[in-house]
Amino acid sequence: MRHFIGLAPIVAALLLAGCGGGGSDTGGSSTTDNSGSRGSLQYNPPLRVTGLSASDFQAQLSASSTGKGLLAVAGTPKCGINFHYIQYGTVGGAGEATNGTGALMVPTGTDPACSGARPIVLYAHGTTTAKAYNIANILDSSNDAYGESVLVAAAFAAQGFIVVAPNYAGYDASKLSYHPYLNADQESKDMIDALTAARTALPNVGGSDSGKLFITGYSQGGHVAMATHRALQALGKSVTASAPLSGPYALAALVDAVYYGNVNLGSTIFTPMLTTSYQKAYGNIYSTPSDIYSSNFATGIDTLLPSTSSLSTLLTQGKLPQTALFSSTPPTAPAGSPASLQATLNAITPPTTPAAQAALFALGFGSNPLVTNNARLAYLLDALANPDGAVPNTTTGLPASAPTNTMRQAFKTNDLRNWTPTRPVLMCGGNGDPTVFYSVNTQLLAKLWSAPSPMAMGTGLLNVLDVDSAVTGASDPFAAAKVGFATLKASTAAAAVAAGATDGGASAVVQAYHGSLVPPFCTVAARGFFQQVLAAGL
Repeated sequence: MRHFIGLAPIVAALLLAGCGGGGSDTGGSSTTDNSGSRGSLQYNPPLRVTGLSASDFQAQLSASSTGKGLLAVAGTPKCGINFHYIQYGTVGGAGEATNGTGALMVPTGTDPACSGARPIVLYAHGTTTAKAYNIANILDSSNDAYGESVLVAAAFAAQGFIVVAPNYAGYDASKLSYHPYLNADQESKDMIDALTAARTALPNVGGSDSGKLFITGYSQGGHVAMATHRALQALGKSVTASAPLSGPYALAALVDAVYYGNVNLGSTIFTPMLTTSYQKAYGNIYSTPSDIYSSNFATGIDTLLPSTSSLSTLLTQGKLPQTALFSSTPPTAPAGSPASLQATLNAITPPTTPAAQAALFALGFGSNPLVTNNARLAYLLDALANPDGAVPNTTTGLPASAPTNTMRQAFKTNDLRNWTPTRPVLMCGGNGDPTVFYSVNTQLLAKLWSAPSPMAMGTGLLNVLDVDSAVTGASDPFAAAKVGFATLKASTAAAAVAAGATDGGASAVVQAYHGSLVPPFCTVAARGFFQQVLAAGL
């Protein structure tokens, strides 16, 4: 669920300032809509942040080794790009009226791939704690969204796709005081509202919509992208194809796995964002934050994220623990419980198997944890009584039928195992992901969608890419992504060893896996998939 925290080694040296001027485009009527209604565009035409020609973009990318690395993955730009900043009306997690902002990237140039009516990519970004996150701010390399913005621009806009990328409610200039994190209903509405606003803007910024709509996003954005595809399908709206990437689609199963002791990297960030999101939406997660959080962290945690302070500052100030989600002392089983229950609680605090992951999961336990043992115990008692169909054992593969714990009810509400797409889908991830577990999300959804009603995998309706797998042969359509990932993974380990790592670089790979290693290859694979769908006329 983490955003491109680690993408900086690939793109940090890119500086696009000075390649184009700001100001609004002309050529159409200028209007202001302050109604705040869903999908309304506040300023039309929207502000143009800058304009880059294809050669300008390529020159800037070529100016550094990191930029060259991005070029090698994304390819030589065919198109110039005009970057616009949109502001639109949307809703919060409880349906309250609010506003959102985002980026509208419009291809320019004389190449046939860049002019005329163009397909739209609706892009959902990953988890971030940075309140000021703004994908449209392409001119500021210190902006937290800069790495993701450049990657999306290089992968899609520079290859002829119009890009609509909302920052989400609760970020940038949104007046919402929180972010509706992994709220499938709200975030799909946010995406649809941004798309509506962007389509209103296109005639005034030199863009033309071909009617082909592609949806993608990484990590949190993978969940958002899938939720948006589901919502549009339910509304009877046209979706050409989607590519959710490394997302927590089976959210209830993933969090159950975490509470069973398989604590993922980033859990001390995800937990307060989820808890606040669902408390704002449903009002029944807790009576007071201390019902969930240890006393060292409870005060102010409900308003902590997203923040104007950096994550490192929050950790240094003791606002959040680095990795300790749970106590290293097992919860105490209720009086009168069978001895087997206490044995189970002991065995998962922390779990010692599988051995290959035991050290990773052990990082999630400590003497100063974020979540109290009482809260963990209440969750686990419900999970044991009303088990998920995928965790800890695979049965139906579906969410628990009737959870009683309010947090588990919220996760079920926002779980995406309750639909089947009717348009082409690519799911991409890596099987070694320590943050969004591949087997509990991508692999699980693929199994559910393949049986009992097959999605005709051989015809390309359902496609699954594990970038951390071997090339299957000369006809493997994802060979380049797999080889590129393997090369970057190996170089990451080698660099760590050269810097003195004694574990063969394994820890460096784990730290970089979700945030740095997988994103560029899954993103470019999504583009290739979209281009194939267009070529096939699907």
